[in-house]
Amino acid sequence: MEYRKFGSKYVVRLDIGEDIVQSVKELAEKEGIRLGVVTGIGAVNKATIGLYEVSKQQYISTELSEDMEIVSLGGNISEMNGEVYVHLHIALGCSGSNVKAGHLNSAIISGTGELIIDEIVGAVDRVKDNVSGLNIFKFNN
Repeated sequence: MEYRKFGSKYVVRLDIGEDIVQSVKELAEKEGIRLGVVTGIGAVNKATIGLYEVSKQQYISTELSEDMEIVSLGGNISEMNGEVYVHLHIALGCSGSNVKAGHLNSAIISGTGELIIDEIVGAVDRVKDNVSGLNIFKFNN
C-alpha cells in the first residue's frame, strides 16, 4: 500500500495480494483517523461478502473467487471500544456482466485498488444494538 495525504483526504493505492479491509484499518490506525468516508475502485480475485439477516441477527457470507471489477466500494471508518472500526460495502462486476454485492468482509487485490479516504474531524463510537444485533453509531452528547 502506498498513499499520499492532501488536506483531509488520503489517496491510496493497494497492490496485488493486499486485503482492502485490513489495509484501510492499518492506514486508519497509523494515521490516527477516527472518523472518515471510504470510496474506491479496482480489481480483486477473491472476496467474502455478506448479507445481514436482521430477523436472525446473523450474517450469511458468500466467498467469491474469480476475476472481478470493483464497480463501487463505499463505507466509513469509526470507532468501537477504542479501536478502529471499518464498515464497507462493495459491488463487484463478475463474468457475464453480473454484479454481486454486499457487506465486505475481505477482498484481495488482483490488479490494483484505488481508494479515497476523506477524514472527518471528530469521532463517532459504535455500540451493539439489542434490537437489530448490529453495531450502530453511538453519538455521545
